[in-house]
Amino acid sequence: MRFERASGVLLHPSSLPGPFGSGDFGPEAYHFVDWLVAGGQRLWQLLPLAGLGPGNSPYMSNSAFAGNALLVDLNDLHRQGWLQPAELAPPAGADASEIDYAVVHPFRMERLARAASRFEASDNAEHQNDFAHFCQEQAAWLDDFALFMSECEACGWKDWCDWDPALAQRQPAALEQARLRNASRMHFWKFTQWRFFRQWAALKAYANGKGVQIIGDTPIFIAYLSAEVWANQHLFDLDAKGRPAVVAGVPPDFFSATGQRWGNPLYRWKAHAKDGFAWWVDRIRRTFELVDIVRIDHFRGFAGYWEIPASAPTAETGRWVPGPGAALFKAITKALGPMPIIAEDLGVITPDVDALRRKFGLPGMRILQFAFAGDASDRFLPHNYEPDTVVYTGTHDNDTTAGWWATATDKERHHARAYLATDGHDMPWTMIRAAMASVADTAVHPMQDVLALPGECRMNLPGQESGWWKWRFEWAQVQPWHAGRLAELSRLYGRCALPA
Repeated sequence: MRFERASGVLLHPSSLPGPFGSGDFGPEAYHFVDWLVAGGQRLWQLLPLAGLGPGNSPYMSNSAFAGNALLVDLNDLHRQGWLQPAELAPPAGADASEIDYAVVHPFRMERLARAASRFEASDNAEHQNDFAHFCQEQAAWLDDFALFMSECEACGWKDWCDWDPALAQRQPAALEQARLRNASRMHFWKFTQWRFFRQWAALKAYANGKGVQIIGDTPIFIAYLSAEVWANQHLFDLDAKGRPAVVAGVPPDFFSATGQRWGNPLYRWKAHAKDGFAWWVDRIRRTFELVDIVRIDHFRGFAGYWEIPASAPTAETGRWVPGPGAALFKAITKALGPMPIIAEDLGVITPDVDALRRKFGLPGMRILQFAFAGDASDRFLPHNYEPDTVVYTGTHDNDTTAGWWATATDKERHHARAYLATDGHDMPWTMIRAAMASVADTAVHPMQDVLALPGECRMNLPGQESGWWKWRFEWAQVQPWHAGRLAELSRLYGRCALPA
């Protein structure tokens, strides 16, 4: 599917400014939309909106369907009468430049709990009816999620296979007892999801009304400690005790000499195929209820994936195994029709991966930071792009462009200066211009590159399990010329509808 020629900014809502230690769906998010519009940007790309997993990564969520409760706007809860003004005092120790999860998580979760309790005791019929409608509408995943999270809390977040065997194997009597035992906490988790979905729907509607589309992100794999693996054990490659026999990752590559051992359970693709890939169809359908365009992370895993023995400490001893291929995307297309999906086709890309992407008309990705280590044939150089491409200066897994340039090899520096006709003094904006000028239909730039921030502001470093996903910006860093320059480049290269 060809996308309209446009450009946008990559920024996760957690990186927004705000008084509560991390960004959320509050006023700053609406202001960011307005800033995008002022800059002629028609796309806002996010990381997964799901809850955080180990290392605070949104790519290791406890649910493929639930939203991150930390993104709920607390001011909205106050407006609804569920929080008192004094409870909105910023948390002690909060940092405007990065998220301290040890401070932010308990602060936000405690206030969500107070709000849920007051809502439960309220007699506002409109709110109660809307909540009941939401719970009924989302019951297919919400009931399992609320029970799973409640039981995880009660069990100290140990692996679900170590729960009472009857509950781990979802015997009906054990499930009913667990629901009775966790009724109050299940209400809390359903409340957080209700507010998440309602707030996000309002923010997305605002963005769409301003001409800004949302690009979401769907990881190919999900975390073992997640409601969906527990609820759908037959769809995952688990042993007799419910533990993963093999796990996901990638072989040694640009990012890591020993590869990346992600640890996610792998799918039993034959079981998915047997029921027409219904779980995947539902996952994609529900993702498109939240966003306008979906980027599928690690697309190459659908053609073939790297299978690592669960006992292996690194990804070096894995092997390539065929994925579901075209059968999965035929099922999705049959159920949902052609969908605007971006295929993250980075890493080891073999002809079958490219053929799968092209068969379904999915644009691939190109990263400018990868372009200058080779010669003129390098597929990341703009003159080798095709229109059905999404070009990035860098992604959440890359260093910032300023950080990349500071550590680039002499060969890369020489090649980049010659190719981009620059002396290298303003590489973030030089790269943004190159992306904008390319034939790629879509150009996306991380907010860190718009602000020309150093490597300390990168979002993630693949292969490291902690210390990331913390970066935030402040509006004081954003000058009027940032939006003005984006708007001018968008106009020059035909990426926005601004008047000439």
